[in-house]
Amino acid sequence: MVTSQSQENLELRIKRLRYRSWHRGIKEMDIILGQFADAHLRELTAVELDEYESILSHNDHQLYGWITGRIETPEEVDSILFQRIASTKHVQL
Repeated sequence: MVTSQSQENLELRIKRLRYRSWHRGIKEMDIILGQFADAHLRELTAVELDEYESILSHNDHQLYGWITGRIETPEEVDSILFQRIASTKHVQL
């Protein structure tokens, strides 16, 4: 059972992650991560939210290169969640 305090903490965390997703260093990553966050953050597990937060900690230019396939994605980043993010880049950038 989820307590109201833990639900509030989850809501605050999601809000913070959405903000970080939409306010990146480059506009392309704002769009990719922001749209993913809006569509999927609420359905992620706590472990997946941890992983998403870890993905957000990477440099935008590296992330963009990995997502677009211009740079090989490191094994430690290339997870199922990362592949979901990369596959949702439906906006032509």
